[in-house]
Formats: sequence, structure tokens, C-alpha cells
Amino acid sequence: MKKIFVLSFISVGYFLNAQNISNSPYATYGIGDVKYDNTIETTSMGGISTAFISDFTSNFNFANPANNANFDLTSIKLEATNENNYFKTDYNNTKSTKHSTYLSNISLAFPLSPKLKMGLSYQPYSSKSYEILHTDELKDTNGVVYANRFNRFRGSGTINTAQIALGYKVNDKLAVGARANYYFGNLYDLNELAQSNAELINGYETKNSIKNFNFTLGASYQTLNTSTDRKFTVGATTTFGNTGNMTTDYVNSTYFYGDAAQTVKSNESIIERQSTSSKNLLPLQASVGVGYGEENNWFLSVQGDYKKGESIAYFGNTLDLQDSYRISAGGWYLPNYNNFRNYLSRIVYRYGAFYEKGSLKLAGQSINKFGISGGVLLPFKTSSITRMSGLEIGVELGKRGTLKNNLINQNYINLKVGFNFADKWFRKTLYN
Repeated sequence: MKKIFVLSFISVGYFLNAQNISNSPYATYGIGDVKYDNTIETTSMGGISTAFISDFTSNFNFANPANNANFDLTSIKLEATNENNYFKTDYNNTKSTKHSTYLSNISLAFPLSPKLKMGLSYQPYSSKSYEILHTDELKDTNGVVYANRFNRFRGSGTINTAQIALGYKVNDKLAVGARANYYFGNLYDLNELAQSNAELINGYETKNSIKNFNFTLGASYQTLNTSTDRKFTVGATTTFGNTGNMTTDYVNSTYFYGDAAQTVKSNESIIERQSTSSKNLLPLQASVGVGYGEENNWFLSVQGDYKKGESIAYFGNTLDLQDSYRISAGGWYLPNYNNFRNYLSRIVYRYGAFYEKGSLKLAGQSINKFGISGGVLLPFKTSSITRMSGLEIGVELGKRGTLKNNLINQNYINLKVGFNFADKWFRKTLYN
């Protein structure tokens, strides 16, 4: 049984790696549209995770691996995301939509001992999938059009992340954790300039190959008032230590396409070629959170995230991204899990909201993002308060960007569906 499951885990991971994920036109810049951490549980609560220690024994927290003191089962999660993006710009009053569905998370977690817990996870970190064509007319001094000019931007690729996390319970209040993160993938950007009265195209091509490690350390401290079942939690994480690198190959050339699909370049002449290597792809990150709640009933948390700015090679130049931060608030509510006469009372309801000051700044405008979210955990019939398996559903509604200075406003609705299978069966096989 264990061999069959491991093969399935690898197969699903291969499929996840091969996905073509659509996203925002702002993915044109930098390493693309960052998806991580996009688990249903985290997203449904506005992104809070740093001070979130699940009351249930079936949920493993990868964002802060210290927050797994209560985790006591083997948990297998499979999750999918459906993105629905709606774009608008005042430039020519243009509107468009973009949709995609992809496998967004696969994870396996299990306890190694009553104090030491371990998890493995695989999911997309960021992606690019865009094509933008701008056309204008060239006129002579008399105002007569003599040619059309075409400016096309294309991008594709995905960066995936594989993780291994360990959490250790020091005592009844304090826990620590560590996570190793491996990022890998390829990103491709192409900017082409052409005119209707010219045969050759001028293309600026950037290829990024990423193989990078970094590490996350986390800690949490929770106190529980046994007379009221109220608990207070403080958590913190930091991500640091880039090893490996990102290799960037840039080519400025002229050519024409020899096929109708415009995939085969002919008569290419190289004008400029550059190759650089960078280790600052994934900069320093830090998070702090506090939470308060009642055991097996409700929980509310507030969290602040910080990401240091970075520089990345882009079309032969350096693109500087500014420091960014995110403020999140969210939690969950469980009416009464022991009320077996009313299924609605046994559902875990999640809610949250966030505001994010983005790292990208264009035309003097910061590309910020905000949204609200919600979700439910629908327990299986055989689930109990100590074995919380079920169907997870989440939804996130948000806005990114602005209409100012002919930039793009992005509204989106993201739907997420997944399963959490939790039991002790795999742990017994592991120990044998």
C-alpha cells in the first residue's frame, strides 16, 4: 500500500510540474504571479497561518512548521484551484477575461513521535502565461498611414516548490520548527517589434532557469486557560539563506518566422547576448502573528508579513522590486461538533480578509492587492473531533492594480476544492 501511494504522489507531482497556469498581466514583470501559499485552509482565512495552531489532529501547518503541536494523524491533501480574472484598462477602454484550473497543492504529513512531526509538500510557487499585442499606425508628415507597427509581449513558465518541514514541541506552551524549500522551473519572456513594411522582426528574449534552496525557521507560544478553554497564541517565522542560483540568458536579435505558427526562427542575426547568474531570487521574508480563541469552537488571528525588495534581470536590464508587506486577519468557527442531529453544526466555517502593498511599481503607481475570503470544511460521515477528515471548499474575491495612468485593474474570483484524508493507517505502516 505504501509503495502504491508513493508512486501516486510522484505522478501527481509530475502533472503539477507540467501545468500551464494562466494569470495576471502583471506576471510580465519579475518571476511571475506568485501563487504560494495557496492552500485552501490558509486562503480561506485571509492568509493567516503564523499564529494558527489547529485545534484538530488532522491539519499540518507548512507555513509555520512550529504550529503542529496538536497534529497526531497521517494527513493526505489534494487541492485544486479555479481562477477567474477580469481585466479592465482605460487605454482604448479595453476589457478581457481569463480563466484557468490547476492542481494547486499535494501534501503528506505524519507524526514521527508525540513531539516531532513531519510534512512533505509540493505546489506551484509562481507562473507566467500571457500574450499582449499592441498595434499602432505610422504616419508621414502629411498624416498618411504608410505602415502598421506591432509590439508583442509573450511569457510562459512555472516555478514549483517542494518542501520538507519538521515541527518540535518543546513543552506544553513552546514549539519550534524548520522547513527546507527547493524551487525549480523555467520562465520565458519575449518582446517582439515588427512593422508591416519590414520583413525582419526585432526580438528581445529572456530565459530564466531556477534551481534554488532557502530555509524557514518558525516558533510559536500558546497559553490555554483550562477553566474557560480560551487560548492565546503568538507566532513568528523568517525565511532566508538563498543557495543555488537563477541563470538568466538574454538575446537581442533580428529574424523572421519560417512557419505559420511563428515558432521557428529563420535567418537569425544576434545583436547582443548576455548571460548572468543571481542568488537573490527569493529575498528575506518575515512574518509575525497573534491569535485568540476558544478550544474546538472559534479562533481569530491577525498577521503581518514582510518581504524585502529584490532585483531581477529583465529584457537586458535590471528590474528593481520594492519592499512589500501584507496585513491579514481571519479565523474559523465551529458551532457544535457533537451535535450529530444537525450536520450544519459540525461544519468548520472559515473567514478572512487581507491588504497587500505590492513589490511592483509602474508609472508611479504601486500595484497593490486586497481581498476577502471564506470557506468550509465539510466533515465526512465517519469523521470525529479527533479525526477531522473532509471536503474543503474555499473562495477568494479580490482586486489588484489600478486604472490610473492607463494601467490595468484586475478583479478576480478564485475557487478552491480539496480533500483532507486523515487517519492512523499510514503511520502504522511507516513504523513497521
